[in-house]
Amino acid sequence: MKFIKKSYYYFFYKIYRSIEYTSKLSGGKFLTFYKTGLVMLALEAWIFFSLLAYYKIYTKISIQLLISMPIIYIPAIIIYAFNYFTLDYKDNWRQFNAEFANYSKRKNRIGGWIVFGIILIIVSNLIYSFYLMSQIDWSQYR
Repeated sequence: MKFIKKSYYYFFYKIYRSIEYTSKLSGGKFLTFYKTGLVMLALEAWIFFSLLAYYKIYTKISIQLLISMPIIYIPAIIIYAFNYFTLDYKDNWRQFNAEFANYSKRKNRIGGWIVFGIILIIVSNLIYSFYLMSQIDWSQYR
């Protein structure tokens, strides 16, 4: 369990550092923590949407999703609460960021490539799930 927690914080750290670096290039770093939180929320939401798409493909149930439906707002609340309690609540991310900053350059580079690969997998998985949904003739199931 400790490995998963530390991996999650390292994932956050690498995204934070990349946003911090690009913010310096584009005129100054401000609200870096909130930008990183937004990226984390987006990635987690994309995982949820791809799982929902795979469920629709597997069951071949055509449903129209609205923000007022419990299948949308309950996971959104859970994702937001998870991020709040793991990152915002007692600023645990700061101590982990200080620890990860002390890692060797080689270890941080390898970790950066792993994080980049995970992000690439999440995005490509979402695109692939939408592609699979487009291949189904939904008029048969409505």
